[in-house]
Amino acid sequence: MTTTEESVAANRFSEEFGSPSGRAVTKLKGHMPPWVQEFVRNAPFAVMATTDADGNCDASPKGGKPGFVKVLDDKHLLFPDVAGNKLFQSYLNVDANPHIGLIFFIPGMNDTVRVNGKATIVTKEELERQNIELSLYELDDNSKHLQGMLIEVEEAYSHCPRALKFSKLWDTEEISKNAQNSPLPIRTDENYFDHSPAS
Repeated sequence: MTTTEESVAANRFSEEFGSPSGRAVTKLKGHMPPWVQEFVRNAPFAVMATTDADGNCDASPKGGKPGFVKVLDDKHLLFPDVAGNKLFQSYLNVDANPHIGLIFFIPGMNDTVRVNGKATIVTKEELERQNIELSLYELDDNSKHLQGMLIEVEEAYSHCPRALKFSKLWDTEEISKNAQNSPLPIRTDENYFDHSPAS
């Protein structure tokens, strides 16, 4: 993982496009400042990025009620795992390579928070010891904690809103339009589950 110091050091991209300056540099922290901690406590959604020992990447969406990820202190997060598809891509990756990247979202807010660090897999019993309760808006027969990750924070920062503005991710007109008339066809066995790659 690129450290905070390395990310602002001279490199071939900064030589070609220019170096970061001002708050673009000072926002990079080796811990979670209070504002970042509050953002995580209020975020109901995150994307978890991991890689295996060979560098193959995976990004997985994670969600729950605000506070489903517990801030232990300014250097540690406890991230519960709710039973899902049982593929365990993120956990298999962390078993081989502990480096992890997270990006947290709050609906309607264009700012995001990014956290990078190292993860250790912990048991369901450890989640219970830390008083981590199942925190979901919708429950089903499979809604339970299996295990979790203790994340040691190495880098944390707030990310500017440009990407979310560019994409109109929270634009109410876009949301309504897609809800009323999906831009995608219905997912079927033919076009998805039973589909094979072109020869």
